[in-house]
Amino acid sequence: MKKSDRSLGLVDFMIDLYYDKHKDEDHERAGLKAYAAKRLALCPHGDDKPFCSSCKIHCYDKNHRTMIKKVMKYAGPRMIFYAPGVALRHLLENIRRN
Repeated sequence: MKKSDRSLGLVDFMIDLYYDKHKDEDHERAGLKAYAAKRLALCPHGDDKPFCSSCKIHCYDKNHRTMIKKVMKYAGPRMIFYAPGVALRHLLENIRRN
């Protein structure tokens, strides 16, 4: 599996986790997923991309960046309970890069 496919799956999972618990904001889910997929597909780093939080290029516009940060802040700590294998792989990649 390509790293970009894994990244997209992770972002999709985090978005779903967030919006499953925040039903009042669910109308934003499809738009954010589509935007994240588009940004990932257009990433100039390709499969060598760093995590967005440590990237020098901020390709998300300000509104979507705020939304995705909110999603990741909520879903990130909960990943260990919902998808422990994915969470551990993500953590190990982060440690390996630093």
